[in-house]
Amino acid sequence: MDEREMILGCIAGSPRAQKALFDIYAPKLLVICLRYMKELPRAQDTLQDAFVKIYGNLPAYKFEGVFEGWIKKITVNTCLDQLRKDKKLLADISLDDVGFKIAHHDHSVEKLMADDLLKLVQSLPDGYRTVFNLFAIEGFSHQEIAKQLHISESTSKTQYLRARAYLKDRLEKIDQ
Repeated sequence: MDEREMILGCIAGSPRAQKALFDIYAPKLLVICLRYMKELPRAQDTLQDAFVKIYGNLPAYKFEGVFEGWIKKITVNTCLDQLRKDKKLLADISLDDVGFKIAHHDHSVEKLMADDLLKLVQSLPDGYRTVFNLFAIEGFSHQEIAKQLHISESTSKTQYLRARAYLKDRLEKIDQ
């Protein structure tokens, strides 16, 4: 079954097509959920919510662009919705309030395995982690992040800078 047949099968309610879609994309989408959620069970719950939205929105998919990109966007938005529900994003902080410098140094990140990097990102406070993922990994601008999270652009920049500083500190401790 090719991708188009699978999507049309899901729209028609075919359990076989739904299982195929889940089997193909669940591992990739779980990694996205794990970047936003600290614990595996919470990431799995969010993934389930994302698949409910994906299946529910398939009739709106126009077969334009990359399907995987479309479902990744739904997954990221589902993660953000969950974080909003938790109301754990940090309050508005001015960029001028950042009391530390971030120096650029190369680290031996090559030593770290993907799981170790994921654990470092998961250890970030919720607000830092969310902005870091959206900016550094998903490629959103601070203006887009501010709009999506209902925060100021300076808060987005502050959260990102603090996330980088936090990760830098953790990486330096690993290097020692």
